[in-house]
Amino acid sequence: MRQRAFSLRHALSRHDWAIGLMESRSTPGPATLRHHDAVLGCLRQGGFSLALTAHAVSVLDSYIYGFALLEKTLPFGAPEETAELAESIMSGFGDGEYPYLTEIATAHVMRPGYTYGDGFETGLDLILNGLQQAADRHARR
Repeated sequence: MRQRAFSLRHALSRHDWAIGLMESRSTPGPATLRHHDAVLGCLRQGGFSLALTAHAVSVLDSYIYGFALLEKTLPFGAPEETAELAESIMSGFGDGEYPYLTEIATAHVMRPGYTYGDGFETGLDLILNGLQQAADRHARR
């Protein structure tokens, strides 16, 4: 699932027009059907119940597609642009206004070398770990 997530995100970054088309067809072709079947098979063979398999696919695809879509539409790219935009937005804040936005902007987003896309793996780990814990709980029942 991890490899699939990175591969899909990479493909979507190269072909951002595909985000809206990937799952919109009412008559998917054999390659799409084989792909879905393989993903479902990996989860089922990994001990996921039928219901958890359905949830896992939904959660994973929502995260991957959503991340790719957000990444594509953000109004900044390079770390310098990110910091400039954050500074510009924060210049309109009153003293003590939006303390949590200020904190995340100054201590996280504006740090040297910050790139939004670097957070993909952390989010994916949270999801995969949560799914594994759910599968483990189901197996113990």
